[in-house]
Amino acid sequence: MLRTKRARYFFHCLSMPDGSASQNHYVPKLVTVLGEGYTLAHLRKDTFAGLTVAIVALPLSMAIAVASGVSPERGLFAAIVGGLLVSVLGGSRFQIGGPAGAFIVLVAATVSRFGIEGLLLAVLVSGLLLTLIGMTRIGSLIRHVPHAVTVGFTCGIAITLLASQLKELGGLRLTGAEPGPFLPKLNALVHALPSLDPAALAIGGGAAALIFLLRRWRPSWPGMLIAVALASVLATLLHLPVDTIGSRFGELPRSLPWPHLPRLSAALFWQVLPTALSFTLLGAVESLLSAKVADGMTGRRHRSNMELVAQGIANVGSAFFGGISVTGTIARTATNVRAGAHGPIAGILHAVFLLLFLLVAAPAARFIPLAALAGVLVVVCWNMAEKAEFVRLLANWREAVVLLSTFALTLVWDLTAGIVAGCLVAVMLAVAGKGVQSESR
Repeated sequence: MLRTKRARYFFHCLSMPDGSASQNHYVPKLVTVLGEGYTLAHLRKDTFAGLTVAIVALPLSMAIAVASGVSPERGLFAAIVGGLLVSVLGGSRFQIGGPAGAFIVLVAATVSRFGIEGLLLAVLVSGLLLTLIGMTRIGSLIRHVPHAVTVGFTCGIAITLLASQLKELGGLRLTGAEPGPFLPKLNALVHALPSLDPAALAIGGGAAALIFLLRRWRPSWPGMLIAVALASVLATLLHLPVDTIGSRFGELPRSLPWPHLPRLSAALFWQVLPTALSFTLLGAVESLLSAKVADGMTGRRHRSNMELVAQGIANVGSAFFGGISVTGTIARTATNVRAGAHGPIAGILHAVFLLLFLLVAAPAARFIPLAALAGVLVVVCWNMAEKAEFVRLLANWREAVVLLSTFALTLVWDLTAGIVAGCLVAVMLAVAGKGVQSESR
């Protein structure tokens, strides 16, 4: 009798709306949702939400992959496999996992330096590290990263990502390889301005403008998918001389590849380890930030350590299927909530719908202009940058110092340096502030 009461109390705690009583338990939210009772009405809500998110994720996943220097199907592999595992195992009820714009610069630099096998190994190692962080309950510490640091590196990533899209957006032809660092990249792009292609600029700029307009006047419409589809039709009918997915990468595969272990060697492992640590740090912060956004929209609470374990396993799965890095995605998670999702089954169905596209409609992707995908990412950059919050934080000199330190180093050095520097500056200012208070007493 006592055991029965304890069991009932345990499942009652798991199903509490805010999840607070089970925040540190390694129980996926899917188990909680199914334990509450799952009805046909819930399935209808999750199906609609999953389809809505898939429509957003389809062009975005391919755009992120192309901008990262890999073929577009690798973005879809990450969204399908990683997105599925995040929803099945995650500690957030509404989290949508997949490739994220914040990783583009890191992924592109890794591919350029170590090749695709080096990238897959880095994704695999970062997945193992994320799982370890979650299992050791370090996830609760990551949630204490200062807000100014988060805003600083997010804005820095947004500007770096925007610079990486200018080449495709304008159809620019560089004399050599495009530099990775921000300032050399801008210098190379300025020198390439005489090669500006009006057709590519019209396609890319038009796609971005249409997405902004639809978001303002028809926010319920899938603006990104409409813009990419319309750009593809116009480029094909008008025979515009612009690069497309087909001309650059060929036709997309019509199925997932067989899972395989990335090439392993001690030398390659030590080479990619710093990159894997950067993936881990960014993935942990992005995932928990996205889960926190979902909490704010719904009044629930995620299980941070379970979420990190799920993100880690999702990255391992993505690497096995040839996909790029996976994290919690704020925009797609927010779309999931707004579409009325009931729980993780919406995220599972989003992955299923993306898989159906790969199985049925993959050949149509060859007509998509790369400039249109660049236009999609221009919108992503605009939305990613927390402009109002950046300005607000400048009003407080302590937060401004942390913000600008993180922002500047993310822009001119790299993400890891920006986050580490911002956190160190925040700690030093906090210690100095306490010292001043002690002396005044």
